[in-house]
Amino acid sequence: MRKLFGLVVLLAGLVVYALLAMRLAVAVLPDDLIVQTLYYIAAGVVWIVPAVPFVRWVQRGRPS
Repeated sequence: MRKLFGLVVLLAGLVVYALLAMRLAVAVLPDDLIVQTLYYIAAGVVWIVPAVPFVRWVQRGRPS
């Protein structure tokens, strides 16, 4: 059950994060392709930081 919960939370969180990152980019970034590319590369990697501990928690499960 923990893995199903983790999957739903991770996917929902990733969708929300992507939408917020896109909205921030549209509102703040200039119309410069290089700046936008660097932002989207960074935004595409940053979500991993909070996801790693969460995935470890999901994988840990109950001790046998």
